[in-house]
Parts: sequence; structure tokens; C-alpha cells
Amino acid sequence: MKKYIVVQKYGGSSVANIERIRAVARRVVATKTGSNHLVVVVSALGDTTDELEAMALKLSRDPSDREMDMLMSTGEQISCALLAIAVKQCGHDAISFTGPQVGIKTDHSHTKARIETISGRRIRKALAENKIVIVAGYQGVTDENEITTLGRGGSDLTAVALAKALRARVCEIYTDVQGIYTTDPRIEPKAKKIKTITFEEMLEMASLGAQVMQARSIEVAKKYNIPIHVRSSFSKEEGTMIVKKNEKMEEIAVRGVTCNKSEAKITICAVPDQTGIAAKIFTDISKMDVNVDMIVQNVSHTKLTDISFTVLKSDLPKAIQAAKAVAQKIRAGEVLFDKRIARVSIVGSGMRSHHGIAAKMFQVLAENKINIDMISTSEISISCIISQRHAEKAVRALHQKFGLEALV
Repeated sequence: MKKYIVVQKYGGSSVANIERIRAVARRVVATKTGSNHLVVVVSALGDTTDELEAMALKLSRDPSDREMDMLMSTGEQISCALLAIAVKQCGHDAISFTGPQVGIKTDHSHTKARIETISGRRIRKALAENKIVIVAGYQGVTDENEITTLGRGGSDLTAVALAKALRARVCEIYTDVQGIYTTDPRIEPKAKKIKTITFEEMLEMASLGAQVMQARSIEVAKKYNIPIHVRSSFSKEEGTMIVKKNEKMEEIAVRGVTCNKSEAKITICAVPDQTGIAAKIFTDISKMDVNVDMIVQNVSHTKLTDISFTVLKSDLPKAIQAAKAVAQKIRAGEVLFDKRIARVSIVGSGMRSHHGIAAKMFQVLAENKINIDMISTSEISISCIISQRHAEKAVRALHQKFGLEALV
């Protein structure tokens, strides 16, 4: 009988301490059968990544990205070695590898590198020896042997990319929740677990703030049609399947509400209303390796306009530096920023065939006296930038208004 490959990924909360590592080891060994091969990807233990980052920031306000990658990649190396030790204690042979050891090659973008190729040669050799392979997530290496990391949540990307490279039957993502919910259960206790969701909807939710999975990992899964099962490390219940298409979902207008507090807003005031000015601004900002998300330009009546845009808070210092430099170059006014914002979004593939969804969302926010600073839309989502202090109130109100607590 030909063996098939299963890839599992365990998040930081799943391996937060010795007892949880032992529990994961038991689960891993129980999953391994004579008819399959098992590759396990692990995140750093508990809050290790945050703790390492905090230590670096105590030493420097702006540590180099290269040294941050050297530091942050160590967390996953610790957890994969510990899990390999625990699996062996459970009676099955196992071997741990770092990302570079299994041939995960990336570009040179430190702290948010993109995977270019995966050789997987050492993984295949170990699987042929019937070993359980445990890989450190979140990391890779450049052609010059520089360690890189794949951005927050990058272990998800490692798992999905390995599933593609190894032609795995399924990629299972184990976390501290039962699956994908209509919204964050910590904000709205009435949130419901979604049994099946499309790659398209999950990508939108992940991009807009749902913290269960990294958006880039969903992009890869969608591109190569890799089924993903998101489930709890602490339960044997079925979780949420992320798949290409599900006909039953087409009539559901809104599938979920997300909230993202990790962004900041920058405004360049009194920008000359001239052809090509926006191109100059965002070209200069992109040269700082900053991703700009939502952009709003006010209508000009005085040949001057304000341009506002959002970036990740982690990119804010670089973005402000670039914005001030370009503002001076184009003779614009002052540069303002606001870190106390939140993006609240509704997502659903059914928006394509339902009218009045945007009006309903804006009405809910108005009824709750929540002012909207910026609005953006896609084919299956609507997002509003609001004050961070109103974020949770907005999520609960939208969840109730769109009847998400009744979804099954």
C-alpha cells in the first residue's frame, strides 16, 4: 500500500509548556499509522516570540531586521527539538529540522521573507526511514545562507508550503480554538464555529484581522488547492475545513466579522493636487519595504488635498520617516499619525448577490454612535476604520445585526 503524507502544524499555545508538549507528542504518535507519513511543523513555545522581541527592544529602539531574524528564529528551533525528544519518549522515532535544514529557500526580505523553493530532500529521506519529521516553522534561508523569518504567523505558511512541496493529502492546523468562528469568541461569546469556509472567504478574513491563520498561508493553499483542517489541540472534535468551493455558502451574505488593531493611520496634509503626486508618495514609501493598505484622498477644492493611508504598526517608524521625506520633497504640509485606530470588517461571498449590505453596516455603526474615518471594499468584504475604543462594541453590534449567532 502506498503511503500518503499528512502535515500537521501546532501553534505556540499548543506547546506552551512541558505538559502540553507531551500531550502534542501523544497526539502525534496516535496520528501516525502504518498507512501514512507524518510531518509536524511547530511554532515557538507560548509567548516566546513576544518575549524575544521585547528583549531586543530593550536594547535598541530600532534593531536591525537581520539580527531580529537571527534572534526570533531560535524560538521554533527550541520547540521542534523538545517535541522530537517527547515523541521519542512516546515510543516512536522522530527527528527535528530547522527550516534551512529542509531546504526552505527564501528571498532577502528580512522579517517577512517569501518562500521561493523547498527541496525537502532530508524530509523525504527521514520519512523513508519511517521517522516522524518535526520542522521548525516560520523560518528559511537565503542563497547567501542568511537566516530569514516569514512574518508573524509564518509557521502556518511553512506547513502549507511543505504540504504543497511534499504533495500531502491534507494540512491540519492545530490551535487553541475549535476552528474558524464567525468572529473572535473573546469579543462576542455568541460567535459560532463555521464548519466549512472557502479559501476566498478565509483569505479575506485573515487579511482583515482574523488571527487564526496567516493570510499568506491561505494564498498558497488557494493557489495549489490544498485542503486545510483548522482544529483544536485540546479536543478531538472536528474543526473547520477550508476548501476551494462550497455551493451551500452562496446564499449567505455575511460569514464573519473581523477586527484588526495592528494598523496605524498616516495623513500627509496639504498635498499639491497634481498629476503623479500619489505615485511619487507611494513609490518612496515602498522603497522602505512598507506595505500600504487602505488609501483615501480627499477631494480637492483648493489645489491642495490630504492623503491618508494605513500601515502595520510595526512599519510605522519607517513609514513616518518616508512620509516626512516625501512630504518635504513635494512641498506638502505636516505628517500626522494615529495608532489608536481599528479596522472592523464584514466578509462573505454572498455579498456578490445581496444588495444593501454596505448600507446596513453603516447604519449599525451610526446607531451605535461610531464614527467612520475610512472605508474600503472588495467584492466580498467591507471595511471601516474607526476609533480603537469602539472596536469591540462595533464587532458585537455587527455580529448581532447580520444574525451570525444563528449560523450553523
